[in-house]
Amino acid sequence: MDELDSAILRELQADARLTNRELAARVGLAPSSCLVRTRALREQGILTGFHAQVDLAKIGRGVQALIAFTIRPLSRDVIRGFETFALEQPEVLAVFVLGGGDDFLVHVAIPTISDMHTMLVDRFSKRKEVVGFRTSIIYDHRRRLSVDPVRQG
Repeated sequence: MDELDSAILRELQADARLTNRELAARVGLAPSSCLVRTRALREQGILTGFHAQVDLAKIGRGVQALIAFTIRPLSRDVIRGFETFALEQPEVLAVFVLGGGDDFLVHVAIPTISDMHTMLVDRFSKRKEVVGFRTSIIYDHRRRLSVDPVRQG
């Protein structure tokens, strides 16, 4: 990856709907060169997809939280089972497997606090491997998209 590849990725993260011609103009390349680079980024697995960013509040899922779970026993099957279960829940946006004090961090978006309570009590806490959880409500968040390669030393 060089600076032009980083520029292509930055522009596509800001607006994935750019045409190749618009993208080429923004990064200072000929359209044919830009297309070759964009295809190479996809083929290398660096550019993995194009996604729509959704305003969750406008679709009735305005309450977001990060829920830290502790599970036992910590076996590969239990970890994969909990991860699969969490990702099947319609409220779940992302699941992170952690090292350290907590085992999972689950990002949810849900209509109300009451709905979150019901989800946690009726579904998550009934799982035998769940030994505890802590919920942190997200009041606001900002996203920073950085794709510049890390420079070694």
